[in-house]
Amino acid sequence: MNTLLNRNGFRILFMSALKLTALLSFITLANAQAVLFRQVFDPVTDTHVEVTSLFSSPALGGFHPVRVFISNRQNIPHSINLSFHSSRDYRSSLSTSSDFSFYIEPGKSATYDIVVPLAPQNGYASYEQFKVKLTGSMGKNSHEDNVRFSLTQPLVLLSDTLFTPNGSALDSELASRGSAGYAGSGGQFSSRFSPSQLPDDWRAFSGFDSILMTDDDWMAIPPGPRHAITAWLRLGGQLIIYSENPPNATALGLPLESSYGEYAIKPISGVKLDPKATVDLVNRRANKTRLAAITNDFKSTWPLQKELGEKSFNSAVFILILIAFGIIVGPVNLFIFAKSGRRHRLFITTPVISIATSLLLIILIIFQDGFGGEGRRLVLMEVRPDENENAAFVHQEQFSRTGVMTSPSFSINASSQFVPVPIKSSRWSRFTDSYRSSGNYDIQPTGSKLFASGSWFQSRSEQGQLITAVVPTRGRIELAKEAGFLVSNFDFTIKTLLFRDDDGKWHRAESLTKGTPVKLTSIDPTMVQPILNDLNLKFTGRNQSFLKKVQERNGHYIAITSEAPAIETHPSIDWQTTTIITGPIVR
Repeated sequence: MNTLLNRNGFRILFMSALKLTALLSFITLANAQAVLFRQVFDPVTDTHVEVTSLFSSPALGGFHPVRVFISNRQNIPHSINLSFHSSRDYRSSLSTSSDFSFYIEPGKSATYDIVVPLAPQNGYASYEQFKVKLTGSMGKNSHEDNVRFSLTQPLVLLSDTLFTPNGSALDSELASRGSAGYAGSGGQFSSRFSPSQLPDDWRAFSGFDSILMTDDDWMAIPPGPRHAITAWLRLGGQLIIYSENPPNATALGLPLESSYGEYAIKPISGVKLDPKATVDLVNRRANKTRLAAITNDFKSTWPLQKELGEKSFNSAVFILILIAFGIIVGPVNLFIFAKSGRRHRLFITTPVISIATSLLLIILIIFQDGFGGEGRRLVLMEVRPDENENAAFVHQEQFSRTGVMTSPSFSINASSQFVPVPIKSSRWSRFTDSYRSSGNYDIQPTGSKLFASGSWFQSRSEQGQLITAVVPTRGRIELAKEAGFLVSNFDFTIKTLLFRDDDGKWHRAESLTKGTPVKLTSIDPTMVQPILNDLNLKFTGRNQSFLKKVQERNGHYIAITSEAPAIETHPSIDWQTTTIITGPIVR
């Protein structure tokens, strides 16, 4: 009997230890990750769904990475659906919705990483509401987050290693500067992450301006997520790595060049950060943050909008038609079409006159505005054939004016981030910095593609968008075998190419076509600067800073073309595109 009691006691103690260990592991994991909900469908078999945010709080705009774990230990299959809704404010005046469906076979378990699009921002409100709803054969559940942000404070991701000992001090430093409502939930300096639990989709990081971690954190990141962070870096991110014994970039596997972004390896004693220096470090780029660019760069003097010109509206014709309608439907209808003794004809003539007038107005609108629309696109593209990347890192500004749109839906066949930007207020603009701006800017990620619907391209309107993308490419500019010549293998013609050699001397080439060597001509630097200044003025502020950053690199080129393919959006828009390509010469 005593032996049995001892065995039972040992079993109880052992099971309690296991539960405690699991609880402690869960608490440790939850520091960086937020479990949105755990839906247990069958407690006996532990058939359940767990939905977890991989960052402790979302960014303002961009995408939010979510991990879905489904355990089906029953003998029947299950299907579930997760519906996400993100809005700028409690009224959902600007919102984005997306849905993800999952199927799990009997006796199986699976983990899925998804990126959830967040609501667009126009600079008016700093509030975001994030909702998720579970439906399907495993029951119902839901979760809601309400977060306030600053529109000027850079959005930061901080590793667990640095967050635990420094988070409170960094929050206090911001508070001492009067940074009320800054990034993160509850007035935090940053969102936090676990290096071993990161997604491998660069779009998950797209809403953040800076990522801070230790060198051990960086080395603990799996290859897929590390490659994603590198792509985010090349697109303009700021990566800060702290180390007690700072290694060089090569030892950490960092790229030799960071393209439009920047990285630094900073010394640290243990894991304690200097709060003032750290806040200063990320705030140094505050005027170049993604959110500040979206909310400020496009609403006044956007070159693309000026290039397309203002839309005229012939109101006189419509006024004459409405006056004629009033005369016909009134006295003419009453005294001629349905004169005394035939008033019953009013039930026929009045609708006929109204319908005819409406059809005439529709015909005039179509005749004046047409179907589809026209637009201008400006693309800044860094092409990296080196370091086995073979990718193009794209920033695309676009402005368009639409007539009659027959379909609001379209797809983007690239791994991209697609956001509306607030433009100058007019009778045609639909998305501005006004609190009255509203719309459903729905985005549905499907693999590396996006499916868009809702308010992106409304009929008879003007709209601007910003696209950030990573596109695989084998395109490159190479040194030809014959000295002083270059060869392009791009599938389009490059109008003008400027090349800065290893000695910092400038050269120029014209009309590069695929596979044909073109001779370089030396030019004086004073002839280069006006061209570069003109290119800079075509872009808005943040993209100007990107182009200025890369135009002084030795061994690199800047190419201009109007024939390069852009990131395609709505097929009904007739676009005119100018592309500026930067990157290294392949030797």
